[in-house]
Amino acid sequence: MKLWQKNTTSTKEVEQFTIGRDPEFDLVLAPFDILGSLAHATMLESIGLLTKEELATLKKGLKEIYEEIEAGTFKIDPGVEDVHSQVEFLLTERYGDVGKKLHSGRSRNDQVAVDLKLFYRSEIQQVLEATKLLFDLLINLAEKHKNDLMPGYTHTQLAMPSSFGLWFSSLAESLAEDIELWQAAYNQADRNPLGSAAGFGSSFPLNRTMTTELLGFKEMHYNVINAQNNRGKTEKVIAFAMAGMAGTLNRLADDTIIFMNQHFGFVKFPDNLTTGSSIMPHKKNPDVFELIRAKCNQIQSGPQNIMMQMTNTTTGYHRDLQLLKETTFPDFEKLRDCIEITRFMLENVEVKSGLLKDSFYKHLFSVEEVNRLVLEGMPFRDAYKKVGLDIESDNFKPEHSVNHTHEGSIGQLCLDKIQEKMDKALAAFSFGHIENQYQKLLEK
Repeated sequence: MKLWQKNTTSTKEVEQFTIGRDPEFDLVLAPFDILGSLAHATMLESIGLLTKEELATLKKGLKEIYEEIEAGTFKIDPGVEDVHSQVEFLLTERYGDVGKKLHSGRSRNDQVAVDLKLFYRSEIQQVLEATKLLFDLLINLAEKHKNDLMPGYTHTQLAMPSSFGLWFSSLAESLAEDIELWQAAYNQADRNPLGSAAGFGSSFPLNRTMTTELLGFKEMHYNVINAQNNRGKTEKVIAFAMAGMAGTLNRLADDTIIFMNQHFGFVKFPDNLTTGSSIMPHKKNPDVFELIRAKCNQIQSGPQNIMMQMTNTTTGYHRDLQLLKETTFPDFEKLRDCIEITRFMLENVEVKSGLLKDSFYKHLFSVEEVNRLVLEGMPFRDAYKKVGLDIESDNFKPEHSVNHTHEGSIGQLCLDKIQEKMDKALAAFSFGHIENQYQKLLEK
């Protein structure tokens, strides 16, 4: 059964190929399809295409289906093409011809587009909520370990003293800056395509401003062609936001894998958070962080995947767009899982203190010694040469301490400023307003 079916249907082979994974993804979109339909039906009544009684019936039926979705009892029956068809067939089966009126003034093109926008807003909210919890943990770890020095590296070679506080807070600030990429993604998702129909508008006097307000969108895509052409563009911007955050998590994971190595021994985790070997009884493998690293690399391939998919598409809808879900939907889940397991692991991290007391790390303090001589009045180049010659002759015996006081350094982590940066970034999102609008649509 298909909304567009007349007296003929596609062959089984064509049908199986074109449907692909859509039934799986449609169940994810189902609650958002109901919300979009509630707004659309409300608008249809306002322009005279539904009576008040018909609207009341449709709202009753749509809310019933929404409750079934929330309860996990909703399904797409065999032979039904998609979630949109299933909802319309259920409404018609339960309440008669009024169910057939719901699709007036819209196409599956704008119906899918609005479902996706609502889904993306919800997924972004979940990612940001998980990110905030990880951010808070990193800030707490930075404060806790601000005095625990560790080696800093450039070119993967010993460079200068760092601290665990500096490392943890660098990752926290990176997450706060990643939120700025999510703002761009959210702005794309927070525009209403409903009412663009198949991409060329409708001869019905649709009130697109009304559905924009009902669904809590910041604004609409005004041009109906642009509303359809935004498919792919929204996903591409979202993919870049996911890739940016995945890059931060990837670096965290890669650092941690190195820091856990016995040659480093900077951090460790309880045995039950590592894995063993089938042949080497001493092994404690960082499998969790290796998988975070790999999954985040997969996520970072998302923008290229989507850009290549969209390269040859002209103005208007193309079935190619269906495959965007196969990148975007799993990547949202993958990213959220990586954020959550990273937080779980770091809640149990054990940091080794006193690392730089070992004479092995004495050369890390060469810059500190150069700066000390400069502060005593020696020209920088002379101080640099003296320390270099002392190192070469093995006469370098520095103080194993640092005195960094400027903003963002070991001695002044600026955690309050990093916190402000995160708070400001999160304040740009209107999740509370959206939730209020949804409650109004769903109220009895």
